[in-house]
Amino acid sequence: MGIDRLSLSGNKKIKFWKLLGTGKGETFTPKDADIQRWGLLITIPESELASFDSSKLVKRWHQKSLKRYQVVLKNISVQGKWSKAEPFKSDLFDPPWNGKIVALTRARIKWLKNPIFWRSVPPVTVSLKSAAGLISAIGIGEAPLGLQGTFSIWESSAAVRAFAYQGEAHKAAIAATARERWYSEELFARFAVISESGSL
Repeated sequence: MGIDRLSLSGNKKIKFWKLLGTGKGETFTPKDADIQRWGLLITIPESELASFDSSKLVKRWHQKSLKRYQVVLKNISVQGKWSKAEPFKSDLFDPPWNGKIVALTRARIKWLKNPIFWRSVPPVTVSLKSAAGLISAIGIGEAPLGLQGTFSIWESSAAVRAFAYQGEAHKAAIAATARERWYSEELFARFAVISESGSL
């Protein structure tokens, strides 16, 4: 993955990219890390996607992989920044999108706030696993500590909203975030699932 950073940085068609470690989706804590699975997030013009898919870089990944999951997304809404950038441009859907949704969260946690942050995670994890409309969810991160996020797939926008704003555990976490100010940077985005292949 470290070597691949050079190839990604040199591709001028890619507007934003992040190589990501992942978790198993069991506890959403550092001990949940899955060293056999990793991800790549890129923003790229749709017209360039096929070319990237057939690149030497992606072909090399295929040769080394046991499984692959790929999802093409269009952004519905985004709040916040990622590495001081605004990587996602919202697309207009007319009529409004009513298919599958990907919710992406990402945060830079203040170092001294890590202990209290991780103590708040278990109740939200329990709530997430039982949330109506959740299809799948895993943890993602740019580093084992401090740069954390989630990638989740939902049946609909309504299901995401219900979990985010009606579930007691998540509402408590939102209140704690405002109170403790444990993030130095955060981002929350929702995407329409345009196409997907493989299994997560």
